[in-house]
Amino acid sequence: MDDQDILVDEDEALKQYLPGGFGKHAQEANVAAQIQRTKRLESTSLAEPKDADSEHSHSNDEEDSDDDSDPEDEFPTSHELILKTQERAVTTLTVDPSGSRLITGSTDCTIKLHDFASMTPNTLRAFKSVDPTASKTSASSETHPVYHVEFNPLSPSQVLVICATPRAKIFSRDGEQLVEFNKGDMYLRDMHNTKGHVSEITTGCWHPTDKNLCITAGTDSTLRIWDVNMKRAQKDVIVHKSRVAGSAGRTRMTAVVWGSSIQGGPNMLVAAALDGSIVMWGGEGPYTRPAAEIRDAHKKDTWTSGIDISADGRSVVTRGGDDTIKLWDTRKFKQAVSIVEHESTSSQYTSSNIRFSPNSSSILTGSQSGNLHILNPATLKPELVTSVTPGSPLITVLWHEKLNQILTGSANAETHVLYNPATSSRGAAMVMSKAPKRRHIDDDPNFTTDLSQGISGDSIINPNGLLTTDQDSTSHAARHPNVGLTASGKSRDPRRPHIPMTTPFAKSQPDELHIKNNIPLSSMRDEDPREALLKYAEKAEKDPMFTNAWKHTQPKTIYAELSEDEDEEEGPDQKRAKRG
Repeated sequence: MDDQDILVDEDEALKQYLPGGFGKHAQEANVAAQIQRTKRLESTSLAEPKDADSEHSHSNDEEDSDDDSDPEDEFPTSHELILKTQERAVTTLTVDPSGSRLITGSTDCTIKLHDFASMTPNTLRAFKSVDPTASKTSASSETHPVYHVEFNPLSPSQVLVICATPRAKIFSRDGEQLVEFNKGDMYLRDMHNTKGHVSEITTGCWHPTDKNLCITAGTDSTLRIWDVNMKRAQKDVIVHKSRVAGSAGRTRMTAVVWGSSIQGGPNMLVAAALDGSIVMWGGEGPYTRPAAEIRDAHKKDTWTSGIDISADGRSVVTRGGDDTIKLWDTRKFKQAVSIVEHESTSSQYTSSNIRFSPNSSSILTGSQSGNLHILNPATLKPELVTSVTPGSPLITVLWHEKLNQILTGSANAETHVLYNPATSSRGAAMVMSKAPKRRHIDDDPNFTTDLSQGISGDSIINPNGLLTTDQDSTSHAARHPNVGLTASGKSRDPRRPHIPMTTPFAKSQPDELHIKNNIPLSSMRDEDPREALLKYAEKAEKDPMFTNAWKHTQPKTIYAELSEDEDEEEGPDQKRAKRG
């Protein structure tokens, strides 16, 4: 071997450190590893497990198990994406028909807007937060929890937002308020004569075929149909008269759904009330009398929070506050077809819902223990039960048709997006297939201020006009600003000159010494005007400026000299005697 030949061992760390080429390098993502990290740790479990005898004969049943369909392939629950953008329980959520935008509502009185296209695996956050009940005229306006949020299925640029107020609102997909419906006169007894709800609204929905119509249900025992182009008064009002003794004909409307058949049949309107009744009307009216009514559908004085209509318009499912789920046939709207026991969460979360899948082949709902239940639409028996948020109630569920993903909102302020990489498209699958965003200083919220929200809540304005936060500063001098200074603020080091503290308001103002030396008569601001005039009294008496011409001819003033007795008798309080 020659002396010039030198053997160098390959060092992997050094190879990764040194650049492999020049120019901008594209950031590549290991999509398979990212999706694998979102795989759920707990495997989905069937609700009807096998018997113990079948477990002993596992080797004999391998062929049979291969024939059975895997529940993960049928239901998109194998992977999940968790969004922690709300501060309190997520009570409602909605996705636009294209599946690109997600809006969640919570009891923290805000709605969060998420865009799947702008999110990456390490930037799972909302791009905007909106308080629907905030008023621009008053800074100290009241805030109310959000009950229902729903995209318009025919016009995705409109979002129906319902809070715990008598007024429903229409927002744009970017969070801007478009319409605020009117409030009715609470002193009118007949609800037909009011131009809006007179008490709190509980829920609402859009018309299935008309993009300009929506309906709201209120605690004033009415359903009101609104036109988004007419906000001063509702288009139609439906007054539900309760037949419970002692209710004076009034109750609270708890749930409403407006559905139509995919075959093109007539649509229908179904609502539930607090008195336990379920009422059905024709979707296009007239609404003077209901088409069918079940008085004792659920237990009286229990909150029926969930109701939905199947895609063919033949079945209605309800989730009552009496710990039951019931299935009804719209053609024989008298008795329940199926009834199952299911623990209710409507006593604490009034927006707990129940939904049909997009093709009505399954029914979705949550539970008190945080499980997602997928039920058979004919028998209401569970086909799949999987844990989403253990120990925290699952409040709202949604199965999006285009994304083929299941979205859930829980009481622990988490939004879970369940998906299957093989069958789901876009949404969470698109987010996890992106490269992680490179960290930037603007990504740290500690160094970023949202100008639309003003000064952040953790900032404190001190008397010197400087902004301080409760976050730990980076340098030692910033964390200990008084170290090395005297009580007057001067440095203990004589070599360091004293730099006076400057505030943002004093940067454009001149120095006090400069004003005193260069601006004439500037010291008059600190003088007493009376003392300033009296110092010229002696000079004016000796050398008068204006009366100097009459100085020698001016008569001398002579005052009368009065004794003490005359002064008392002729005082100013003595009345003059009238002349006769």
